Amino acid sequence: MYEYIYGEITEISPSFAIIEAAQIGYFIKISLNTYEKINTEKNIKLFIHQILREDTNELFGFAEKSEREIFRHLISVSGIGANTARLMLSSLSPDEIISAIVNGDVQRIKSVKGIGLKTAQRIIVDLKDKVDKMGYPETMAIAGSTSAINIEEATSALVMLGFNKKQVEKTLQKIAKQKPSASVEDLVKAGIQSLSKA
Repeated sequence: MYEYIYGEITEISPSFAIIEAAQIGYFIKISLNTYEKINTEKNIKLFIHQILREDTNELFGFAEKSEREIFRHLISVSGIGANTARLMLSSLSPDEIISAIVNGDVQRIKSVKGIGLKTAQRIIVDLKDKVDKMGYPETMAIAGSTSAINIEEATSALVMLGFNKKQVEKTLQKIAKQKPSASVEDLVKAGIQSLSKA
């Protein structure tokens, strides 16, 4: 079993990367999420999940260990194969998948092509406890109300304005708890007020 492959990208597309390491070119299937993180890099490390069966030997690569962990959880669900899990990670970010599972958001999971109601429900039932045990930030638990996307966008905006990222994340978690339906604009405004006092 490979843990990771480090080498030079010789070819890349939104669905695969070819990495040359020790004069061997590895064809590695990737998600859109990983592609967005690595497509401007020359030398990269991809965390690998290998699927080895009589009829196939496939490598799936991930820019971060946490994405690989979610991929592995997804393929543990009956009816979810590696390519479906990769499609999920191309349609939704890892944080969005976690948020949907934690909050029982069947519609969000069902929005991925090829995933029906029963499969979406099975993903939530099978993975909710596992995702909870992974110890994700509090922002994930409140994401059904103030969405993880809103918090992420507000964090980016505040960091670009010059605030410290760790302080921003802590502050936004508190604000999101107090204002469950806060929009990105609300979070940014409240964040500026709170952080300016600090």
